[in-house]
Amino acid sequence: MESKKSRVLIVGATGNLDHELAKASLNFSHPTFALVRDSAFADPNKQAKLNSLSDAGVTLLKGSLQDEESLIEAIKKVDVVICAVNSTQVLDQKLLIQVIKKAGSIKRFIPSEFGLDPDKVQISGMDYNFYSRKAEIRRLVEAEGIPYTFVSCNFYTSYLLPSLVQPELKAPPRDEIKIYGDGNIKGVFVKECDVAAFTISTLDDPLTLNKVLYLRPPGNVYSMNELADIWETKIKKKLQKMYVSEEELLHKIRETPYPGNMSFVFIYSVFIKGDQTYFDIELSGGLEGTQLYPHVKYTTISEYLDTLV
Repeated sequence: MESKKSRVLIVGATGNLDHELAKASLNFSHPTFALVRDSAFADPNKQAKLNSLSDAGVTLLKGSLQDEESLIEAIKKVDVVICAVNSTQVLDQKLLIQVIKKAGSIKRFIPSEFGLDPDKVQISGMDYNFYSRKAEIRRLVEAEGIPYTFVSCNFYTSYLLPSLVQPELKAPPRDEIKIYGDGNIKGVFVKECDVAAFTISTLDDPLTLNKVLYLRPPGNVYSMNELADIWETKIKKKLQKMYVSEEELLHKIRETPYPGNMSFVFIYSVFIKGDQTYFDIELSGGLEGTQLYPHVKYTTISEYLDTLV
């Protein structure tokens, strides 16, 4: 007999990832709750998303990361908490962590990371504390002894890939392409709905308890040279490749005002420093999602690029 599915709280439900997490939680037959700010119900776009989730079976709870009483009441209803707030709100998870600790009943917490591993990035001092805030939350979760899974999914396909890693463009290039560094260091892109499916797969899996889940799906790990080759094949045309050195990229980062320079910081991190792929997952004590859950179907980079041709 199949064991009972964990009850899941998604903090938020109107952003891209948290909406996908709520849908995936339902698809995997988890009783699903979403903690939603009052203001979301006044926004027509967010209201439409909430209505679709509610119609599908998600229980909507009003509250926020700043409202302790709403957090206490929400946590009483669930076994697992997943937070996917944006990077500017990462430290707002501290009250949630206190409430989880005090309740003592949550069997898994997945804090808001969903990007590169903040303990592995090699761009200290360049990222305006983007990763140090996430690392601070990791240390707090560990110190409080809260059961966790950290999800390092790398880039979403919706970030940088729609322009083939050309931040100045809105669509993939048709004539020339800038290649950062030597173009041989690999990056990873995963569609948000696939990130959600792998995340939800971990919830009742003892193997992922107090571990980092990484996503490096075969077919989704490519260098810039390889991305250019794939795109050339699809558009049946050779692109003029313009190589941008590490020094030129660093100059671009310095000369571009924040936050406009962050896309170049992330490019530097991934395609110069290799922050998504320089380490061995198993040797670092982590687990890789597609190896753990081979049944989870996902969109490859090639399939994604087909939609842009």
